[in-house]
Amino acid sequence: MGTPLRIAGRAVALTAALALPAMALAAVERLDDSASPRAQVAADLRAARSPDGRSQTVSFGRVEYRLATARFVGRNARIHHVIPIFPGLQSPAGVRLEWRGSGRFAHGSGRPGDRVLVWAGVVREPWIDEALELSLTLGPDAVRLPAGTALRLETYFEIEAFR
Repeated sequence: MGTPLRIAGRAVALTAALALPAMALAAVERLDDSASPRAQVAADLRAARSPDGRSQTVSFGRVEYRLATARFVGRNARIHHVIPIFPGLQSPAGVRLEWRGSGRFAHGSGRPGDRVLVWAGVVREPWIDEALELSLTLGPDAVRLPAGTALRLETYFEIEAFR
């Protein structure tokens, strides 16, 4: 019998050894969306709605994505919507992006820096086409942009495919 510290060390080593094969089976990579009509969206914050007098809501409307998934056909996968940190952001906690999918992807929301699961299953086609209705709610002082500058946001998707 070993000391509690030695037993804990063995447990950690065993857990790490068991996790390595599982991690090797799934690699995360950004999906190519260069065939999308409009990946980057922009909005003038002066035109944003302010339902409560403090926050602002910017609607980007329908944004269509065309994701290249040919390399993953026949594999189980998860697709995540990634919301990057963007220029002018002062507080990620004061920003929330919301989206509604048009059929394939789950509706959801997140903050800059988040990675949100939107789809899981077997990839069956070389392209996944999806349109999202995007809106962004900004709290007071969450974003500071130079005068006359539009807020620019380019979300993207990552795939985690399994063998």
